[in-house]
Amino acid sequence: METLAFFFKALADPTRLRILRCLTHGELCVCDIMAALDMPQSTVSRHLATLRHAGLVAGRRGGKWMYYRLAEQDSHLAGSVAEMLTGPGSPLHDFPEARGDESRLRHHFETKDAAKCD
Repeated sequence: METLAFFFKALADPTRLRILRCLTHGELCVCDIMAALDMPQSTVSRHLATLRHAGLVAGRRGGKWMYYRLAEQDSHLAGSVAEMLTGPGSPLHDFPEARGDESRLRHHFETKDAAKCD
């Protein structure tokens, strides 16, 4: 029961929902998520740790940086929630902050120094 409560608690924060929305674009470096959300590394990393602990995101180390992606959904519940949050008709598509995140992420990729995350 505690695991289920933690899972839903992880989804109860708007910042974590914004991170999940960003990760629908594929694997992102922490610096990419920082740019999209316009938040400091410590805040982004704290939210990513919660999402990772809940089994919603997976991470890998690449040099100095961590890269995150949506986790492979090995449970029916996690898969259903991931589809609801990221699939067509997702309420996150109309989330006002998501539009700003999308714009900042797009601008970040247009101006990003490719070597920055190595």
